[in-house]
Amino acid sequence: EVQLVESGGGLVQAGGSLRLSCAASGFTFDDYVIGWFRQTPGKGREGVSCISIVDGETRYTDSVKGRFTISADNAKNTVYLQMNSLKSEDTAVYFCAALRKTVATMNRLMYRHEADYWGQGTQVTVSS
Repeated sequence: EVQLVESGGGLVQAGGSLRLSCAASGFTFDDYVIGWFRQTPGKGREGVSCISIVDGETRYTDSVKGRFTISADNAKNTVYLQMNSLKSEDTAVYFCAALRKTVATMNRLMYRHEADYWGQGTQVTVSS
């Protein structure tokens, strides 16, 4: 059974940090690009960051560059999103998703939200 399980969300004050985890199982981790997305009722879903597991290439949306860092632990089949200097506008439900790496995979995942698998999400709330 394929699973993507997010954890690490919570309530934090503005300027604080959180680390989200996305634990993957049921598929060959190295063959995929894993991404983080966030969704709010008013703004819809947004691609935040993604990482190609096989070569470590990363992408970030402009609003989080310099504040968020995506990484992967291949031994644990887990992708992390370290979020620093959090702002109230970062408040959202954060999801991870996986797309098998082929052609233009990072763009397809990050900007067209094409994914083979989605997690259930974890709430991040930043208080100002």
